[in-house]
Amino acid sequence: MTKKAPSQHVVKSSDGWAVKKGGSTRATKVFSTQKEAVVHGRNIAKNQKAEFYVHGRDGKIREKDSYGKDPCPPKDKK
Repeated sequence: MTKKAPSQHVVKSSDGWAVKKGGSTRATKVFSTQKEAVVHGRNIAKNQKAEFYVHGRDGKIREKDSYGKDPCPPKDKK
């Protein structure tokens, strides 16, 4: 059985915007803007073939992407 890559989350922190691994309390890196954090977090998720989540200021998931193997890929191949 293959091990699933941990998800990456961009969340609001007291110092700005943090990139965190799913289930972790410590930030991988903290940025002053959400845009910078999204770029960094997305690159990690792509490299790890993991899920990527962007949370808004209220903590709710605002955006979600999957960079792993999709068990239900879309039928239309563009």
